[in-house]
Amino acid sequence: MSGEPIRVLVVEDDPVAADAHVMYVGRVPGFVAVGKAHTGAEARRALERTPVDLLLLDLHLPDVHGLQLARSLRAAGHHTDVIAVTSARDLTVVREGVSLGVVQYVLKPFTFATLRDRLVRYAEFRASVGEASGQDEVDRALAALRAPGPAALPKGLSGPTLERVTGALREAEDGLTAAGVAETVGISRITARRYLEHLVEAGRAGRAPVYGQVGRPELVYRWVRGVEKGR
Repeated sequence: MSGEPIRVLVVEDDPVAADAHVMYVGRVPGFVAVGKAHTGAEARRALERTPVDLLLLDLHLPDVHGLQLARSLRAAGHHTDVIAVTSARDLTVVREGVSLGVVQYVLKPFTFATLRDRLVRYAEFRASVGEASGQDEVDRALAALRAPGPAALPKGLSGPTLERVTGALREAEDGLTAAGVAETVGISRITARRYLEHLVEAGRAGRAPVYGQVGRPELVYRWVRGVEKGR
């Protein structure tokens, strides 16, 4: 990708997730994270100070819904594109977002690979300039925004099992080891560790060693609190 980098503002109230998203953006060639905001008000102030091409926007902010923020930005003359980040599966929200500049949706929890795919496709769409020679060229430009299929989990992981692991971890106030998750969910310890590490990479869980009386320390995984909030 040549030319000026695409400037991204990360809008996410969870500090751990915000830092992870800034890091993810910085790892994609052609993109640069120009800042982060934890509320809608902070996002508006950032947009007044800094040129931004793309918002990586969490829809459930403490002071405003993400789509309301997008609507007010449009009314104020900001034409920044939006990639919405959410755990909500409400297709009504998806349809509403189309008219407000939402070009992509990323469902939590997601991996770096998922976000990278969305950013690369957005860059391809953004690079489409000039006059189309026909319907096929218009279709190709729009197709750049569409993933070829559902956002893929890492090979060997499944959505239903991930939901069960996520549920077990959320309910464990003191955290769980891979062995504890394996017993709760009914999978092998090795498989449980793979799902837990996926959640850590996505910024949804943390891990820390716990030292027992003998032997090597065990890793205990804990859900990052503050991410539930109905998302």
